[in-house]
Amino acid sequence: MVSFKHLTAWIVFIMNTEENTNRAWQARTNDLNWTEEREGAQGGSVARAILESKKFAVRALTRDVTRPKALLLRDLGAEVVKGDLNDEASVEAALKDAYGAFVVTNFWDHFSKEKEVCQGKLVADYAKRLGLKHVVYSGLENVKRLTGGKLEVEHFDGKGEVEEYFWSIGVPMTSIRLAAYFENFLTIWKAMKASNGDYYTLALPMGDIPMDGISVADVGAVTSSIFNSPAEFLGKAVGLSAEALTVQQYADVLSKSLGKEVRDAKAKWIARLEFISGGSRQMTLDPGVRNGFH
Repeated sequence: MVSFKHLTAWIVFIMNTEENTNRAWQARTNDLNWTEEREGAQGGSVARAILESKKFAVRALTRDVTRPKALLLRDLGAEVVKGDLNDEASVEAALKDAYGAFVVTNFWDHFSKEKEVCQGKLVADYAKRLGLKHVVYSGLENVKRLTGGKLEVEHFDGKGEVEEYFWSIGVPMTSIRLAAYFENFLTIWKAMKASNGDYYTLALPMGDIPMDGISVADVGAVTSSIFNSPAEFLGKAVGLSAEALTVQQYADVLSKSLGKEVRDAKAKWIARLEFISGGSRQMTLDPGVRNGFH
């Protein structure tokens, strides 16, 4: 969480993430699921943009103040404080005297929608109690509500519930709903060499449907603009996307940039019972595609 104020007003950045989030994910499942590697990237991008604007002072709440990213924010001029979204006292202390806050919760830290909702509601309650003027929450759509319960996507639904709670209790809040990170193409979506070694494949089970994307580096500038224009954005959910391309179009971009041929692997989803999140049904890649990854 990041809190801030107009030079004398703090913006608090709440970033309840760990450096080993992706490693923890890999340890719990060998499936290549459709998830995004966040690890505080959003909060760091926004904090840097706010600091560069010189319109607000920044206080960043993180569980480990010795992390390289936390030390970098401190060097850039932020006040970095130790805290946790599960600890009411640290959340209250971080938000005290703040003008606003940027809040990121991380489902992949614990794989619990209920825990993510509790964390988000805790911040919302203190934002209301302490009279914050503007909260920007990194949210997503509540798929379960939108589909009348036909579909559940827990890492979306929890954030959607928190969005609704912020607004229901009257917190002045803007939700930003991010598309997939382009940076994922360098990590969890990294193209892999084909079995014959002549080309690389990109395994994203989207068919010919365009997929929106954005660079995490752009999130900071957009969020800074939202904080600077509260009359325009308060009470709204803002979808952020830089471009929407098919998997083959993304492969073409990678081919051009890397000088290596990259093709759409034509991956498909299969439904399978997973026990990562309380035994709920998850969608995973067809093993015939996944086995080529390592």
